[in-house]
Amino acid sequence: QVQLVESGGGLVQAGGSLRLSCAASGYTFSSSAMGWFRQAPGKEREFVAASSSSGDTPKYADSVKGRFTISRDNAKSTMTLQMNSLKSEDTAVYFCAAARRGWFGTLGPDYGMDYWGKGTLVTVSS
Repeated sequence: QVQLVESGGGLVQAGGSLRLSCAASGYTFSSSAMGWFRQAPGKEREFVAASSSSGDTPKYADSVKGRFTISRDNAKSTMTLQMNSLKSEDTAVYFCAAARRGWFGTLGPDYGMDYWGKGTLVTVSS
């Protein structure tokens, strides 16, 4: 059974940093593309960042490029999202996601992700 558990959310002031983690189990993490998504109140879920199974060539949403960094440790089956220079518009529930394949798609809103965590709330106060 695939399980994705996010942690690290919380309240932070604008300009601050947070580090989110995703612990994965129940599948072969090292063969799976992974991603972070977020959903702000009253809005659709949106893409934040994605990593192929190897961790090469990550992709970021324009809104977070240069501020957020996605990384993964295939030996520990964990993925992180380092978020710096946070803005109030980054306030959202952040979701960890995994794909059955080693690469992520870019044609659909879910980027080819098949499994989802329950999310962790990030609140940025201005």
